[in-house]
Amino acid sequence: MSSMENQRRSILLLFSWIFMVATMAAASTTIIPVNVGVVVDLDEPSGKMYLSCIEMALSDFYAIHADYKTRLVLNTRNSNRDVVGAAAAALDLIKNVEVKAILGPVSSMQTSFVVNLGEQAYVPIISFSATSPSLTSPRSSYFFRFAQNDLNQVKAISGIVQNFGWRRVVPIYVDNMYGEGVIPFLIDALQEVDAHIPYRSLIHELATDDQIEKELYKLMTMQTRVFIVHMMPNLSSRLFAKAKKMGMMSEGFVWITTNSIGNNLRSMASVLDSMQGLLGVETYIPRTLKLRQFISRWKRKFQQDNPKIIDVKLDAFGLRAYDAAFAVAMAVEKVANAGFKFQKRNASSFNSHYGSKLSHALSIINFKGMAGDFNLVDRQLQASTFKIVNVNGYGPRTVGYWTTENGRVVKRLNSTRNRTISTSKCDLGPIIWPGESLSVPKGWEIPTNGTKLRIGVPVREGFQEFVKVTTYPSTNTVDVTGFSIDVFKAVLEILPYALPYDFVPFAMANGSTYNDLVYQVSDGKFDAVVGDLTIRANRSLYVGFTMPYTESGVVMVVPIQDKRTKSAWVFLKPLTWDLWMTTLCFFIFIGFVIWVLEHRINDDFRGSPSHQVGTSFWFSFSTMVFSQREKVVSNLARFVMIIWIFVVLIVTQSYTASLASLLTVQQLQPTVTDIDDLLRNRDNVGYMTSSFVYDLLRQKGFHESRLKDYGTMEQIDEALSKGSANGGIAAIVHETPYMKLFVAKYCSKYTMIGPIFKTDGFGFVFPKGSPLIPDVSQAILNLTEGEKIMNIEDEWIKKENNCKDPSTEKFYSSSLGLESFWGLFLIAGVASIFALLIFATSFLHKHKQVLMSSDSRASKWKRIRTMFKIFNEKELSSHTFKSSRHEARITGAPDNELNASPNNNWPESPFSYTNQTDPTSVFYGEQETPSHGQASSEIVPTFEIAAFTNQEMHATPETAQERV
Repeated sequence: MSSMENQRRSILLLFSWIFMVATMAAASTTIIPVNVGVVVDLDEPSGKMYLSCIEMALSDFYAIHADYKTRLVLNTRNSNRDVVGAAAAALDLIKNVEVKAILGPVSSMQTSFVVNLGEQAYVPIISFSATSPSLTSPRSSYFFRFAQNDLNQVKAISGIVQNFGWRRVVPIYVDNMYGEGVIPFLIDALQEVDAHIPYRSLIHELATDDQIEKELYKLMTMQTRVFIVHMMPNLSSRLFAKAKKMGMMSEGFVWITTNSIGNNLRSMASVLDSMQGLLGVETYIPRTLKLRQFISRWKRKFQQDNPKIIDVKLDAFGLRAYDAAFAVAMAVEKVANAGFKFQKRNASSFNSHYGSKLSHALSIINFKGMAGDFNLVDRQLQASTFKIVNVNGYGPRTVGYWTTENGRVVKRLNSTRNRTISTSKCDLGPIIWPGESLSVPKGWEIPTNGTKLRIGVPVREGFQEFVKVTTYPSTNTVDVTGFSIDVFKAVLEILPYALPYDFVPFAMANGSTYNDLVYQVSDGKFDAVVGDLTIRANRSLYVGFTMPYTESGVVMVVPIQDKRTKSAWVFLKPLTWDLWMTTLCFFIFIGFVIWVLEHRINDDFRGSPSHQVGTSFWFSFSTMVFSQREKVVSNLARFVMIIWIFVVLIVTQSYTASLASLLTVQQLQPTVTDIDDLLRNRDNVGYMTSSFVYDLLRQKGFHESRLKDYGTMEQIDEALSKGSANGGIAAIVHETPYMKLFVAKYCSKYTMIGPIFKTDGFGFVFPKGSPLIPDVSQAILNLTEGEKIMNIEDEWIKKENNCKDPSTEKFYSSSLGLESFWGLFLIAGVASIFALLIFATSFLHKHKQVLMSSDSRASKWKRIRTMFKIFNEKELSSHTFKSSRHEARITGAPDNELNASPNNNWPESPFSYTNQTDPTSVFYGEQETPSHGQASSEIVPTFEIAAFTNQEMHATPETAQERV
């Protein structure tokens, strides 16, 4: 019994286990359906294309992931091409179907309404085709954009404009939220590359052909020929058809389209004939094997589902729809275990309990999608590459790319060339422009209606050499001439194209200023202004200036006067005081040097102290006129004198020339050299009527009562001639070109000082951002670098005879300074010191026995005194005294007369005796010195050798024999 019972229990347990396993297996294979809404325009082929891609995406996803629990159930609604229809469809899906997410709607306007519904119901709204930047807002955490933001493609468009150097473009866009949303960002991007938008062309999405034609005619009357088109393909097709009919798809025009058109070019085959030559921005999708296979499968499926629709091309938005459905399926599976239970909270809003979880799951999903890498940042698809295409023949042709990495247009992707800096127009492949032109359009043309440029010219009373307007009432015509006019005509000859124009006079009367003339351009009354207009910062806020064609700066013109000195001390004027003092010191120094070198060997430099001082000074100063009678006999003294006489020659000749100039040559110098002097002296200052110089002088500190305005050169000349004290002016302050003309006419009376203020010279005026400015500026540079501008200036700014160029006039002090002669004095000083050093070295070496005596009784002071005494004595061994004794012997004169110095008032040195004692006896007084001419009988013979005097040691054989 027990065994039977155990068997029953075992069988029961086995069946229980089998039942549990079966139950668990059944539970694991249960499919959880998840409702997802799809809102597209089913009346459009593109809407059916998007739906087909979404269906294929889910089919492919679950074929790969058959084990997933969840299955998306698509609930499709038609938006009926309407914002209200899209909102009603979304509300129905949220309220009645209880969808957990919505794919769509298609347009940006529809999406902006549906986003608010999704925010209230906590239902994620996933758009795969809404590109407007206005949708980028942190207001909703349930909005996901799986399409490229238009903010990215405006960078690509501005890169194209920059690449070709166009300065003005006109956007043509649909007049709704989609069109207007991108314009602020497009303007910013174009301004970054120095391109401006002079006009915006808005076309309503329901505009008739006549309205489109009227707008295009308006564009034809403008100069700008670069157009950026931003609208949906159906409206753009009508626009380009009208443009071709009106001749706007011909040579000289440039058309650039955004990716809303560029992505659909392949499906617009029927209208491509009207779009030949345009450039389009297209979202770049890598052509992988997987993509090519999918396109083949999609074509077959789409034709099976929609046999009546032909010529529909799969575009980038369709691929984004495929990836969007893939991403939603992945996110739903991640939160499947949390369950999806719709809960109704109140009558006005709905709540998806797990909406936040699904939103978070969508935010972190990334994978390799059909359109490329799928990666979200702040619920926005990351920017990718854009392709630049050129429409030729039967379709678009790729000519370049724009990537976020490069931030600019490049010819090839992954290029290894360094393109951080480039101004080339060859960064794209070959482009065939409208009209089958291969030349890059310059971006603007003279309007096709034949209207010429209205160029304003100022009419004023004075300074008509710049602009002179002559009116002929009989023929009602005007003749405009002048320096500025000739420069403008020469610039137009350099331009590579014709520029028809008419000069329109503008009277500078009744208080009108040049600012009023400039404002005529900003107000659109003139297309340009040519004349003597200065480039100013306040004017550049309203208009654009070309490069200046004249000199810049504000200068001061003052009278000149002859400042020849007529005082009794004019002879001191040629040299400055530092040069006078240096010369005097060197005369004294040279006299001292010559005395030192000549004193022992030249009787002319011996005698009483006063006699020696007088002789030295006389000798030195007499070299000024080379009248010195004393001879120098030493070679060192002759060496010094050679250099010193050369210095004196240069200084005296320069002094003579400068003095002659002061007394005879007319010295014209300005009465004032600094504007601050006018301010301190409270002088009257002139300026030109209606000139901005008045404001500069007021800022400088001049009182209004001291400023006087003038209109003509004759009035200025009269005021300057009177002077400030007589009711005139002390100076006239104005711009360099005017004053250069004034000084050229009155060069003998006035001179130009400065510039004292900075300005930028004269320039031509055009509307701000005009495409003519770069071309005209380049032509001005070419003109000013050649000789033609000088010829024009010589023709209109004529100078008086014998006039000097005021720009080369310099006013220096007429006195000669030490800076011109310090080199000469340096050479003389070094030579003199060098001679003194040689003499001192020779003298000390010759008498070293005095300084190096071993007698301890001799102090240093006594040794020095002895050296000075020796220096004061004649050097009888000198050739001068030898020749004197030789002559004396011939004539019979006694030796003692030769040895005596007739002019020597100093005590006779012990060394001067014929028979000398021990030189050490000199240090002990004169009592030991034997009488003159006698020999001491008490001298020990051992001292006789030491008792020889310096003269005896250097005595000739003849004198030695006489002593013996």
